[in-house]
This record gives sequence, C-alpha cells and structure tokens, in this order.
Amino acid sequence: MRTMTLIAMLLGLFSCGTGHKSAKAKVASTRYEAESFTTDSGLPVEITLIKHGSLEIRFNGRSIQVDPVAGYGKPTDYAAEFPKADLILITHEHGDHLDPEALKALAGPETRLVANKTSAEKLSDTDGIPTPQVMANGESRIFVFETRPESRVMPGDVIVEAVPAYNTTPGREKFHPKGNGNGYVLTLDGLRIYIAGDTEDIPEMADLKDIDVAFLPVNQPYTMTPDQCVHAAGMVRPKTLIPYHFGETALADLPVRLPECKVLLRQMQ
Repeated sequence: MRTMTLIAMLLGLFSCGTGHKSAKAKVASTRYEAESFTTDSGLPVEITLIKHGSLEIRFNGRSIQVDPVAGYGKPTDYAAEFPKADLILITHEHGDHLDPEALKALAGPETRLVANKTSAEKLSDTDGIPTPQVMANGESRIFVFETRPESRVMPGDVIVEAVPAYNTTPGREKFHPKGNGNGYVLTLDGLRIYIAGDTEDIPEMADLKDIDVAFLPVNQPYTMTPDQCVHAAGMVRPKTLIPYHFGETALADLPVRLPECKVLLRQMQ
C-alpha cells in the first residue's frame, strides 16, 4: 500500500479508543452535496461538502471534520446535522476556519483535535473542547480508532500529514504568512486526500505524491486565482480536483483547462 509501511515505521500510533459513538449514528443533512470514493481495499469514503472551507469525511464508521464553522455563510447546526467527530482538523485561526462553538457541538469524550500552533493558542482557554494536538508543517501522525497490540498501520487507521499553506504574492503575505497555517494530506487505506487550506500555488505542492482527491482554494486575493489553481493542479496532479473556499470566482472553464484530471465544480458558498 502506497507510503503506509514506511510511515508506520517512522511514526507513533495515536489511539482513539473503542468507546466513541460511530459516525453511522447520524447522517448529514441532504442539503449538502457529497462525493464518494473507494480506498485501495474497497472501503467507502464519503466527503460531505458543507461550505467554504468546511468538509466532513466519513471513513470506516468514523467522522473527520475539517474547519467546522457554524455561522459563516449558510448556517450549519453541527449538533443536529452531524455526529460527534472522531477527529477534527483545523488549518488556521481565521474566523471562517476556526469556530469554538462548532468545536463544542462536535466534541465527544474521545474526539481528537488537531490544529496549527496559533489556533491551539486561541483555543487554550476554551471549555468543552479537547486539548488541541499541535501539528506543524512537515509533521505526520497516525490516528488509530481501536485498541490493538499491533504497531503496524491497519486499513481503518488515518494518517495525517501537515503541509505548508501560505501566500506568496507581494502584499498578500500578511493574509497567510509562511510557517503558520496547515494544509493536510489524509491517507485512508491508501486513498490520499489533499486539503490545501488557505494558500497560493506554493512550490511545496510539487512534493506531494499520489494524490487521489485535492481540495484547492480559489478565493482571490486571499488564496488563489483560477490561473494559480491551474498551476497548482499541474504540480499536485490529483485524479480528482474539487475547488473550494470560493465565492464569485469564475471557475466554469477549469474542467477544460485541466483535462488530465476530473474536475468537480460544486456549490461551496
């Protein structure tokens, strides 16, 4: 299985226990679009496109939330519409990505919360949420959702890699300075999902390998222009590209400009 054996040798296992309520207990509202994928050994993965930068990933009966925000854009009632999260990933501290109230709604007794350092500092005095596990650019961790003696990676484990996300255009560096925010690459039984966070088409994208699904932000001037998105996709080379984190940006011609990958244009406002 791609990359997993090597990573397992290098990383410790982060066990999430066995008592947490399964994500199957509650189904996301049908008002959200979702896309389905399959892992190397045939396990289903469903990604719910909540809005803007907010996603939910269902895998192996577990719920992984990315940048959950209740009030930005269309209101989202996380307590009513989603199960307690097994894992929450926060890319950075801006209000359209970090929402303590959404975190409280999703937090259960065994929820794990991963964030960049600045987000973790903002959450340090927040009651009702798990203590954030800080990940910096370049760090990787394996999250295990069962108790077992094995030290090798199993199909139901989640590998999380934190990757750089920042602005490069002169005058925009202040929006997302280098070294602060995270993008994340998730490996789910061989299926690799790249969630870029708030970034431009940075050179580090060329280092990403075997990406099956990529979420790239197209929200100028804070993230990428359509031209930058095309360049980024050329570096990442995903099998499927889903633009996200956009408002009125014109994206209709992206499928024509990126014939080498499947481009899914979805309602993410």
